[in-house]
Amino acid sequence: MKAKLINNVRIEGLLYQHDLKLREAGPHSKNPGVKFISGTIEVATDNAITNIIPVHFTYVVPLTSKGTENATYNTLKGIIDGKFGCYTNPDVTTNAAKVRVDTAIGLNEFYSDRSGTEELISVKRCEGGFVHVVQSISENENQRNTFDVDIVIVGVKEKEAVENDSGEIISPEKAIIEGRIFNFRKDMLPVTFSAINPQAIDYFMGLGASLKEPVFTKIKGQIISQQGVRYIKEESAFGDCSVREVPTSNKDYVVTWAAPAPYEFDLEDTMTFEDLKAAAQARENTLAELKRRREEYKASQGSSSRATTSGIGEMPIKNNDFVF
Repeated sequence: MKAKLINNVRIEGLLYQHDLKLREAGPHSKNPGVKFISGTIEVATDNAITNIIPVHFTYVVPLTSKGTENATYNTLKGIIDGKFGCYTNPDVTTNAAKVRVDTAIGLNEFYSDRSGTEELISVKRCEGGFVHVVQSISENENQRNTFDVDIVIVGVKEKEAVENDSGEIISPEKAIIEGRIFNFRKDMLPVTFSAINPQAIDYFMGLGASLKEPVFTKIKGQIISQQGVRYIKEESAFGDCSVREVPTSNKDYVVTWAAPAPYEFDLEDTMTFEDLKAAAQARENTLAELKRRREEYKASQGSSSRATTSGIGEMPIKNNDFVF
């Protein structure tokens, strides 16, 4: 497998809000009693303060593995203590701290049976990294949130534009790119990205990527995470119109660039089918462990709706039914 698989995200903007908490590791943890910070910061990357990107931190400790001070811990602690103000604080607003975050795309994954059937929920999010308080951010808003990843594309499908009742396009035509990216541990992460530019749609649709003929390449793009309100007017037989407010959400990872030529696939120094099979097997084992922990938690809560699972632990994949 390629020595270093790229998975980088750069976010710049105003510190919008946070739910960070200072915690202490429990007695049965790997490092009992150690203080750590977990939670999410949200960064407004545009001047209109509408594109709000969350970055999640699971476990940030005061010292690095080398025993030196962890600068990110100190920054997050400063946010908790109010040293670095958030835009949503009425006493701060436009004087909110400017931050730069170097993070990566990860997955927030959990099993849920709220729909009546147990299913795996996988949601892309920016996970971990380094946070810096800075004096200035890029003047170009398009450069304030960018991702740069190596991806194994295993499928592309076209999605038609979606219109509302008034004929307004609320979701443009796009190509949905299905692929596999990797985190710093080289864990396989199944993800999708979007291509909206017509030339980009044609390019990705023309790759002919599939599970049997994957395309290994590098892409770049922007993260869209907008919350808004749409106003719907309804005429009345008398008096003023009725106006309804409808919350809107637009969350997407939009590809704006692709390498001129993909990597050569099935080479020892890039990516091979055996690499993908091994990564897929490791992912199956990770998901089995995730499910096992959920079962233990449900049992400890005395849930009568406990789901039954089989094959917990090692779950070998046969060659003839392998899907990565």
